Amino acid sequence: MNTLDGFRFDWVARCLHWGMAILLLAMVGWGFYAARLNFYDPLYHRALSWHRSLGVLLFGILLLRIVWRLLHRPAPLPDHMPAWERHAAHWVQWALYLCMVLLPVTGYAISTADGRGVDVFGWWELPAWLPPDKGRETWMGTTHWIVSILFCLSVIMHVTAALKHHFVDRDAILRRMW
Repeated sequence: MNTLDGFRFDWVARCLHWGMAILLLAMVGWGFYAARLNFYDPLYHRALSWHRSLGVLLFGILLLRIVWRLLHRPAPLPDHMPAWERHAAHWVQWALYLCMVLLPVTGYAISTADGRGVDVFGWWELPAWLPPDKGRETWMGTTHWIVSILFCLSVIMHVTAALKHHFVDRDAILRRMW
């Protein structure tokens, strides 16, 4: 019997994991789509507005997820897992969290480069906390794009490892988050 067969993440951790996974992948896809729209395209401003609003919402959920993770010990890795896999899992998790923090921070820096706040679904406005800066939009935009690529690569590694554990190693890594 595998040592992890009886261990499952609690329902809050699973909801945060899968809910954020779906929303983040939608955000990445929507962001790549919106970035390719022409400024004069009727969807351009609306697409970016939704992207910004969802980014603010996701950042709030991320903060909740980080607090939950700090208060609830994550699942142990299998005893049979080689040291290099343990290290890889650790670094991919850190990369995912770092990207999840950097994406909304850089997105906010892009969106507020002109000194205006971020309208959140028309409900309220997140104020601009930095002074206007014309150059910030460009270099933060490049940073935002690079971090989104790194995020996608980290997600691919994370999913590939989970599938490898499920189908090749036949351990409970994937089942415990399901």
